[in-house]
Amino acid sequence: MTAPILRRLADLRARTSEWMRAGQVIGVVPTMGALHQGHLSLARAARAECDRVIVTIFVNPKQFNNPEDLAKYPRTEAEDAVKLTPFDVDAIYVPDPDEIYPAGFASTVSVSGLTDVMEGEFRPGHFDGVATVVAKLFLQTQANRAYFGEKDYQQLMVVRRMARDLDIPVEVIGCPTVREPSGLAMSSRNLRLSPEGLRIAAGMNAVMGDVAKALERGEPFDALTRKAQGDLLSAGFVQVEYLDLRCAETLEPLTRASRPARLFCAAWAEGVRLIDNIPVSPA
Repeated sequence: MTAPILRRLADLRARTSEWMRAGQVIGVVPTMGALHQGHLSLARAARAECDRVIVTIFVNPKQFNNPEDLAKYPRTEAEDAVKLTPFDVDAIYVPDPDEIYPAGFASTVSVSGLTDVMEGEFRPGHFDGVATVVAKLFLQTQANRAYFGEKDYQQLMVVRRMARDLDIPVEVIGCPTVREPSGLAMSSRNLRLSPEGLRIAAGMNAVMGDVAKALERGEPFDALTRKAQGDLLSAGFVQVEYLDLRCAETLEPLTRASRPARLFCAAWAEGVRLIDNIPVSPA
């Protein structure tokens, strides 16, 4: 049996208030829909750790800096509800736009520092949109725990900082990236790739893996960057926006794997922008 789909905040609050009075732990999995195994792994984690689970589906216009990208984003609500059935979620919150951004809405949540690099540099305003909608979803669902994938690692860091800075009483939990057998990180954007595009996209993880191994042997990052970008282009990517080595805790740039780090990449294939990151152990 599929979970009830709620579109109005009043209906959601009627349920969460009852759960809170019963002292139950509420988990939330914020998504934009087009669910894949990565999203479902978050629902599985929430179900294992919480008394009640809410999955939210809202394609947030404020985090798209490209209107064409927003228009092309897949919307598969009915299929998503079916996919969630095995996980026994308690509610699927699909808010009408005016429940998130009512007439006269004039507030923005902005997190400085963490948002100035990588995705923040190439997608101006993106993280303001993320932080604003996630803050609203945290408050609307009244969740105790929230589950995010490490595939969007910078986003995970931004959300954690936002919740901490604003004293929102929610524990933000990061879950491992789920990958295809090819190594490609699962993403709703993968639906827009042809079979050849999927083959090209899988090359990102392979190239990053080679760089990570070299870093863990102690090689300097600068010496690896040019070859790695060339390898990505040779694999079929048409543009590499960034390939960065950063501290796993602060996102400050690193020249060597001198402490726990993450290797980040963004590149284009078949008109689709793909991102990935992998952990790098200290050399």
